[in-house]
Amino acid sequence: MVELHGPRRGPASGGPARQLVVLLHGVGADGQDLIELAPVWARALPEAAFIAPDAPSPCDMAPYGRQWFTLQDRSPARMAAGVRAVAPLLDAFLEAELARLSLPASALALMGFSQGAMTALFTGLRRATPPAAILAYSGALLAPEALTAEIVSRPPVLLVHGEADEVVPAQASRAAEAALRAAGVPVEALYRPGLGHGIDEAGLAAGAALLAKTFSSGSSAGR
Repeated sequence: MVELHGPRRGPASGGPARQLVVLLHGVGADGQDLIELAPVWARALPEAAFIAPDAPSPCDMAPYGRQWFTLQDRSPARMAAGVRAVAPLLDAFLEAELARLSLPASALALMGFSQGAMTALFTGLRRATPPAAILAYSGALLAPEALTAEIVSRPPVLLVHGEADEVVPAQASRAAEAALRAAGVPVEALYRPGLGHGIDEAGLAAGAALLAKTFSSGSSAGR
């Protein structure tokens, strides 16, 4: 099986990790694209370890970067098949990282941007132990028609999307918000006027607030 690797940042406290935040990049990028969020969120989570794995496949639409699954065919069925194929690989990686840090599954938070957000949502909602939180920036909920039958966990979810996003329209997160609420998932949504396909300070602050809130509630206890 392919193994995932990527840049890591240890806890800012200098002590052992009590939480793990996994950052999933978008198509055409790699783990370096998101690992710089670690020092930003470490201010709220000084005991968290961060890792931003490189997606398993070279991007097939550019001469650089990686992808979680192909976007050559963006039909809902093909995108759902793509994320469904990569989810077990990501799940195995998450389990290995938790074991490496001697952390329980409840000490995990998932964050993703664009295609990474799609992958984080799909995988996180199907984990036997709910992640502490899922943060999905500029993404979408793939295979929404299968969610009711397949959902296993209902962690708090933050959706952040720019209203001026021309790559993944904000309507994708609005549809995700509706589907998640219908499935009983607690959702916070932040739609940023004028923001394109990116993450701004308000989105980062919202992510830090949710991570701090969920981890302080004791979800990472019991190491």
